[in-house]
Amino acid sequence: MGSKTERWTMALAARDGPPAVHTLDPLSDERWRDFGWQHPQASIFHKPEWLEALRRSYGYRPLVYTTSPPGAPLTNGIVLCCIDSWITGTRMVSVPFSDHCQPLVDNSETLGTLLSALKNSLERERWKYIEVRPLISPDSVLESQTAYMRSAQFTIHRLDLRADLEVLFRGFHKSCIQRKIQRADREQLVYEEGRSASLLDKFYSLLLLTRRRHQLPPQPIIWFQNLISCLGDRLTIGVVSKRGRPIASILTLAHKKTVVYKYGCSDARFHNLGGMPYVFWRAIQNVKASGAEKFDFGRSDLDNPGLIAFKDNWGGMRTELTYYRYPGRIAEAGTEHIAINAAKKVSSLLPDSCLIAAGRLLYRHIG
Repeated sequence: MGSKTERWTMALAARDGPPAVHTLDPLSDERWRDFGWQHPQASIFHKPEWLEALRRSYGYRPLVYTTSPPGAPLTNGIVLCCIDSWITGTRMVSVPFSDHCQPLVDNSETLGTLLSALKNSLERERWKYIEVRPLISPDSVLESQTAYMRSAQFTIHRLDLRADLEVLFRGFHKSCIQRKIQRADREQLVYEEGRSASLLDKFYSLLLLTRRRHQLPPQPIIWFQNLISCLGDRLTIGVVSKRGRPIASILTLAHKKTVVYKYGCSDARFHNLGGMPYVFWRAIQNVKASGAEKFDFGRSDLDNPGLIAFKDNWGGMRTELTYYRYPGRIAEAGTEHIAINAAKKVSSLLPDSCLIAAGRLLYRHIG
């Protein structure tokens, strides 16, 4: 990757007019680690550890575009990963399997410069498209100045944890959340958390049930193993059990004072016991005690009103989340959806071993 990155950097720097655009490898350049830690809009999805887990699991190559020259302190950057797939094409995504990945720039002019440089790279390298996933959407720059177009929209929910626990609890929906947590207490559900192999096994068994329910294969277990290996104590698996049987689980990621809910799963036969609200509540209590000030419930598809309503019931703030692509033609998004729809058609018919194998084959193509 090094020689190709150097060629891109020289080509980008040779463009007419300042500022020049450079590229760097965020896995080997310590400037990115320091910059990502200091920047107020950086998230867990900018971190080298997340990018390394993507590389190990799916072979994605990360790259940062910046106007900061080699050897100088970083003042901006957009991190992307190259997805090179014979099924869905070669494309640059910022970044795969993240809910959001804000471009870390100080003004709209710099954002426009970096996005324009990416467009030039697309034409030269013959990528299929570029996708950026900002948390804070700079619509005017993306749509009017750079020809990037909206490619997908979601909602995202975030809960402010700075209030007392009692105040937080009173802000939850009385029947949908409060009473279910109280029911879970009466049922004497047991909560445990960590990142041990045993907890991962419990989580993954529930994930398999949930993905089958949704007619999709599960993400490969190596992905979660690599996340644990790379992120360490920034990752937590919470599991709720009834008489030793796991019934609900979530996986969360921590960066500074924000905790992100990334994956959740459950056994539908025990939903009446309140396991999912309970696992969230226990996780919220623990991360608040550790100093977290915000709980990010993650993105929700607009065509999933049940999930949106569940997150609404926690009393946080709901905002729109918009992804952008260049080129923005609707047809460019087709092959990923075709792959997912094909998986849905066969998932309900496959035994567990084949469903897991399908996940190992599918996910590297749809990041």
